[in-house]
Amino acid sequence: MTQERGRGRSSAVIVAVGSELLTPHKIDTNSLFLTERLNGVGFAVIQKLVVGDDPSGLSRALGYALRLADVVIVTGGLGPTADDVTRDVVAELLGAPLEESPAIVEAIRARFTARGLEMPEINRRQAAVPRGAQILENPRGTAPGLWLSAGEACLALLPGPPRELRPMFERLVQDRLAPVSDGRRVERRMIRTTGRTESHIDELARPIYEPLAARQPPVETTILASLGQIDLHLSTVGPEPEAGARVLDAAVADLAGVLGNSVVSTDGRSLPEVVGELLRRRGARVALAESCTGGLIASRLTDVPGSSAYVHGGWVLYSNEAKVALGVSRELIESHGAVSEPVAEAMAVAARDAANVEFGLAVTGIAGPGGATPSKPVGTVCLALAGTAGPPRVRRVQLPGDRERVKFQASQAGLDLLRRALLRATDAGP
Repeated sequence: MTQERGRGRSSAVIVAVGSELLTPHKIDTNSLFLTERLNGVGFAVIQKLVVGDDPSGLSRALGYALRLADVVIVTGGLGPTADDVTRDVVAELLGAPLEESPAIVEAIRARFTARGLEMPEINRRQAAVPRGAQILENPRGTAPGLWLSAGEACLALLPGPPRELRPMFERLVQDRLAPVSDGRRVERRMIRTTGRTESHIDELARPIYEPLAARQPPVETTILASLGQIDLHLSTVGPEPEAGARVLDAAVADLAGVLGNSVVSTDGRSLPEVVGELLRRRGARVALAESCTGGLIASRLTDVPGSSAYVHGGWVLYSNEAKVALGVSRELIESHGAVSEPVAEAMAVAARDAANVEFGLAVTGIAGPGGATPSKPVGTVCLALAGTAGPPRVRRVQLPGDRERVKFQASQAGLDLLRRALLRATDAGP
């Protein structure tokens, strides 16, 4: 292993094989899983390549990757059909002739027999193994994985289906990587925030995270922005995970101190998960009255297992008639408009009272592309939270983007309004 390859840290390249990955209909989720696992055992993923089912293109990609990295992980192209070319390309590239493995043939035949089927002869292609390769058993499918040496690099061929790839990597590949990484490990932490812009978060966090880059072990910080959310990723790599863990834990505590209630979680939990846990602790339930989000807040909350303990239910109130039927005054709508703070407040109170729960959360807005006025452009959203103590909390926000982006950000703002109220209630005690 050369210093140029690893640059002080073991390097990896992921090559995803499959023409379907070059269309808008299929996403390469395997690379996300593999990157996380490789980072966890001390590897920096320096490139990801997506290649179609083309032998010459795959050969060039693999040759490039093997010159660049200490470990190359290839996913896909191990099936039985003619367009599954990974085995053939690797065998030719490494000068390792393919040899049929009788054990693999029998294992595949047994899988078909267990289902009352006869094995098609085409499946024998999956038993072709480049000479010198180690076979990685696949109890969840017919395509075995393969582990090979390729000059100074190691090469792992894994099946494409995630349900087959993930257990194979964890059981049979991860331990093989330890000698390559020289025992180095990556420690990671993530701080999830909402309610502030990326520049505001960076302005607060930079004085803390910037000096960490010069410490031993050095800490790398990345700020990632997504819709309604800013995440800070902190990582350090070295042979002593305990030292890295102590540095990162101290950094997280310092950052959480300056970011305050903008911090949603420091353990990877999502905003709906955190809101659900806060409701559960209070023994409280919420009812939703949603207009522009169309039930998205309820959907996100109920994506969390066990959410029936704190989500009572809700109403999707797109028309004025529906709002009136729940209990919003028609005169209020006519006076202020359906998208207004008073109407949002009335929706929240009506939802809380109709459901007889502790909290009513409401959102009404203009998601676009139509419906805007000079005083209420697309992205205007009004939110309200009615609890059992004090007056309702009401917010008006202006959200950027198209219809889908406005809807999601409105759901994020609504969940954050509820989260902050629950945090204040927790601070105040029972």
